Amino acid sequence: MTQILVPTLGESVSEAIISKWLKKEGEAVALDEPICELETDKVTLEVNAPAAGVISKISHEEGSTVEAGAVLGEIAEGASAGAAPAPKAEAPKAATSVAATAATPASAEKLSPAVQKMTADNKINPADVSGTGKDGRVTKGDVIAHMEAPKVPVASAQKAAPVAAPVVARAAGPREEKVKMTRLRQKIAERLKEAQNTAAMLTTFNELDMTAVMEMRSLYKDQFEKKHGVKLGFMSFFVKAAVNALREIPAVNGEISGDEIIYKNYYDISVAVSTPQGLVVPVVKDCDTKSMAQIEKDIGSLGSRAREGKITVDEMSGGTFTITNGGVFGSLMSTPIINPPQVAILGMHKTMMRPMVMPNGEIKARPMMYLALSYDHRLIDGREAVTFLVRVKEALEDPQRLILEV
Repeated sequence: MTQILVPTLGESVSEAIISKWLKKEGEAVALDEPICELETDKVTLEVNAPAAGVISKISHEEGSTVEAGAVLGEIAEGASAGAAPAPKAEAPKAATSVAATAATPASAEKLSPAVQKMTADNKINPADVSGTGKDGRVTKGDVIAHMEAPKVPVASAQKAAPVAAPVVARAAGPREEKVKMTRLRQKIAERLKEAQNTAAMLTTFNELDMTAVMEMRSLYKDQFEKKHGVKLGFMSFFVKAAVNALREIPAVNGEISGDEIIYKNYYDISVAVSTPQGLVVPVVKDCDTKSMAQIEKDIGSLGSRAREGKITVDEMSGGTFTITNGGVFGSLMSTPIINPPQVAILGMHKTMMRPMVMPNGEIKARPMMYLALSYDHRLIDGREAVTFLVRVKEALEDPQRLILEV
């Protein structure tokens, strides 16, 4: 027998939910054939068969929460399809007393091994812990939150001010459909709210004349694609302009850690990508050392795999600054939300022809884009934020600056 194990889930990710079994017990599988899909709070992962044979046992059903290294099931190597799966042991019903059942209404089979150990070590009844996992399952985070919750004496509790009743999920109406939020969507919601709650977030705006960038792209796009095998888009211009500005204003590329500031001397740019599962931000590493052609290739590859659900956790981790383009959906102006632990995000928007007064007083129609920089005022002052955005504008209105790095 070969065990099917939960793979390493990546940095800061300890649990995943089994979203779908692609094979059933008794079905044949080939080596490295996808057999199961796991959903973490960052990405969806495929688990491939570690050996060829037949699925002889599935240890966890869809919707179960599992940890890295946990056994998902077993493969009988060399067995034929349709072979009977190993019988599942059943606990004798008479062995459980009424008293024991009353003491532990949250059955142990719904708890991961880590949660069982944590509750046992800390003498916590799982029934006293509010579960936020799939189908109300208790996670490690729930146990930690229960342990950290302030214990209010009975006498004090009687005098305490009334607390608002928790929001109870309502039933769907006759013309409504109720769908469980995916773990990815829940995490997106948590992170966005965390950013609003913890950062002193402000947004500054400017406008960009896209004429020079558009003319350069139009002039060289065919030669660029012929030489590098990738189309010349606008995002590589913005990435390079951002890197130049980050070098000048290092606080925008920083991070707050407790009462300390971490300044990063590398430029890993997160590029927001919309997928059917939600917004994800894969990271283009070392943008200061890459050519525009390589940046375009990386963005194209990461974006395609993100939309296909094939991006890895490592490719989503470690960004120092984010760029998001709401203009592809027609957004004229918005205030993007910071992607923690980063302290700033640049928002691109739709390019529109607008009448502009030129330096000589002449009025011309120009392709204009609004830029937005949302930043954490705890670390970045207004002067730095405005200067950063002006440097991005200057570089893009005179793209030769990107080549000369001035």
